Amino acid sequence: MAMSGFAGLGYQVVWTEQCAQWQGHESAAVLAVVAAFFGGLGVGALTLGARLENSVRPVHGYAGCELAIAIWSFLLASLMPLFSAWALRLTGLAPTPLWQWSVTFFGTFVLLLPATAAMGATLPAMQRIAARLEGEGQSIAALYAANTFGAVLGVLGVAFWLIPNWGLARSAELCMAINLLCGVASLGAFSRRSEAAVGARARTRTSKRFDANATTGARRILFRLATTGLLGIGYEVLVVRVLGQVTEDTVYTFALLLAVYLVGSAAGAAGYQRWLRIGWKRERLADALLGTLATACLFGTASLWAAERVKAVALDALGGGVPAAIAAEAAPALLAFGPATLVMGALFSHLARSANAAGIGFGRALAVNTLAAAAAPALLGVMLAPALGPKWALLLVDVGYAALAWRAWSRPVVWVPAGFALLLALVAPPLAFIDIPDGGHVVSYQDGVMAAVSVVEDAEGVARLRINNRAQEGSSVTQRVDGRQAWLPLLLHPAPRRALFLGLGTGVTASSAAEDPTLEVDAVELLPEVLTASSHFANSVADGAAYPRLHLVAADARRYVRVSERSYDVIVADNYHPARSGSGSLYTVEHFGAVRARLAPGGVFCQWLPLHQLDRETLRSIVRSFLVAYPEASALIANNSLETPVFGLIGRRDVGRFDVAAVYQRLARLALPGRVAGLGLEDALAVLGSFVAGPEALRKFAANAIANTDDLPVVAYRAPRITYAPDSSPRDRFIALLSELSVEPGQLIAGAPDATWPGRLAAYWLARDRFIESGRDVRLSPRVEDMLAQVQQPLLSVLQLSPDFRPAYDPLLAMARALARSNVSGARSLLTELTQLQPARHDAAQVLAQLDAHR
Repeated sequence: MAMSGFAGLGYQVVWTEQCAQWQGHESAAVLAVVAAFFGGLGVGALTLGARLENSVRPVHGYAGCELAIAIWSFLLASLMPLFSAWALRLTGLAPTPLWQWSVTFFGTFVLLLPATAAMGATLPAMQRIAARLEGEGQSIAALYAANTFGAVLGVLGVAFWLIPNWGLARSAELCMAINLLCGVASLGAFSRRSEAAVGARARTRTSKRFDANATTGARRILFRLATTGLLGIGYEVLVVRVLGQVTEDTVYTFALLLAVYLVGSAAGAAGYQRWLRIGWKRERLADALLGTLATACLFGTASLWAAERVKAVALDALGGGVPAAIAAEAAPALLAFGPATLVMGALFSHLARSANAAGIGFGRALAVNTLAAAAAPALLGVMLAPALGPKWALLLVDVGYAALAWRAWSRPVVWVPAGFALLLALVAPPLAFIDIPDGGHVVSYQDGVMAAVSVVEDAEGVARLRINNRAQEGSSVTQRVDGRQAWLPLLLHPAPRRALFLGLGTGVTASSAAEDPTLEVDAVELLPEVLTASSHFANSVADGAAYPRLHLVAADARRYVRVSERSYDVIVADNYHPARSGSGSLYTVEHFGAVRARLAPGGVFCQWLPLHQLDRETLRSIVRSFLVAYPEASALIANNSLETPVFGLIGRRDVGRFDVAAVYQRLARLALPGRVAGLGLEDALAVLGSFVAGPEALRKFAANAIANTDDLPVVAYRAPRITYAPDSSPRDRFIALLSELSVEPGQLIAGAPDATWPGRLAAYWLARDRFIESGRDVRLSPRVEDMLAQVQQPLLSVLQLSPDFRPAYDPLLAMARALARSNVSGARSLLTELTQLQPARHDAAQVLAQLDAHR
């Protein structure tokens, strides 16, 4: 049973990843997979499980179930792609939550049913086999505990080792082998004679089951099994949702939280088998366990308010490193899940044993519990949590457990947790984690199904958009860079008419593009709450003006690209945080290929990457994956920031170099030349000067790297390392990357306006790299004299390399103006040097003339 549990939860992890490739990562899709999995288990327990309990040869039935799981898992390797294509078309571009939930749930339910139904029957079958050891007094607790402990190993082993090293298909193959081994081992472990004895007991029990089912006690047990199944999984869904605001939300986070939940359940069942199943009256023990569970859930709920502090204390105690950081995420989960799941495991074991005594077969008992659990994600996760907030939804779960023990309301074990729940309801704040800086305030906050989205403004008026209080999606001070992320790829196309933005963030990038009156813009965002919050930032782009050409769509970017039949001249993908759960699928070979299919002839695709959130090996995997879809890809940077550098991969449907004349013509035809010039993109040299690597340099950089694919999602499993325990600073990684990359004008451009242009471009690139390197050791100071002492000579030397490099000119000009208030002669000297180095620019000469006029 332990091995079978390992395979079962291993499949769940693998199938959830595989199903997300066609379902998307919307909340409805994610929770529907959980519901469909439980639904299949329940159907199997109710149908196959009940038959095996009465079978003359339950060992053969158990072995058949294990064989069926292995066979269907093998067939899924071929069926999944075909089913995915059909389900994608059926779901559509932007489905309503109800339609998406329906397609996802029923599609997953039917797709996995042969395997999940067989899984649901294995525990009832083994329970009948084990009956020969204990006769009519047998308890399911030991088998349940072993099965659940195996499931813990399955979750951790598959998520932390098998998938990162083997991939999804080979991980599923290992689970198939385990199923086959379990089936063969069961056939060899029991003799035909012992099977006959088990079958005889099953027939004896059948005769009394019919009468027992009609009793009030049997109905009460079934009601308790159903309600505890609903409340137990509902509690898990809600706690995971709250802890998502405290943890890093990586693939390891959910695996760890699920493992903690399962460990508690298994330990509770084992404890019941060892200490509780004998010596108690059944009804009295059931009431005591329900009351204790209500108290434990209240304790777990109350601990959530201290989750951030608990995690911080655990991290300090465990020290640095990735294992310590991941383990620290388990600390608040242990408090929230530990006591509650211990009692849950014991309670389920007791209710199953009580059902057995009342003549209710274990298959039926398990089915009632599991089918009710299948309804929990929809009822509590999709409906109640957003409507009431996590706090009230969790308190309803707590009160629900107490209400099941209504006959013991006079006992403290019941009314104490009920009173405590009332107290929490009255005085406790919402379970919302928002970091508010001194003097700041919350502009907006919205609790969604899968995430909480907030906009927080500090004392200086800088607003930041955050998801689950952890992932910052942009701020009001990054509008210039956000605008460049739109216009750099748009200027590389000679005449774009339709653009697609995958990921919205603050909305500034898509809104900047929508200012162009000749461009239709579609923007796809996963979280509806982000669409609402982005209005706070996007309205500032054009002083609150409406964007009739900007069309916002709440949908999964990956699914949208695959289902849409539209063609786009330019597609821009946001710099998704690679470590966040689900984001890694947007950096796969398959997704990049699907984006290419959406490009019109001559189309340009830009995938932005957050370099400050990437380690070198993860970046190499992404570049390698991009090159598979775009062999002649190149790379550029959106900004020169050392702390938050943004790196872009450029791919085109048609291979060829960039025509310099076409870029000049594109700039000349712009309806908003001042807007684009304000982003530092005033001419073709500034646009093409953003490139840092050509095709040859990218191929060399990514040589021998492992491509990130749907089957081997290395990005999702590697990227969290630098999130949990950074081993270097973003500035060091950025400068090291620039030293590895190179680009030659001949690889990139064609149609230069004159013979000097390629040399000017090469000098611009060299000056840019020196400019970035010169900022490595600069320390900000409010005194302009201190800043000039650090940067004046390095920046002037940069301008000597390339008089065209304006990013070195502008800060020196600003500091010269500031210096003029206290040191006119020093300011005059600096302005004179700027005028000599960049005679084509008149800004320094104008300031110098103003100083002369005031003398």
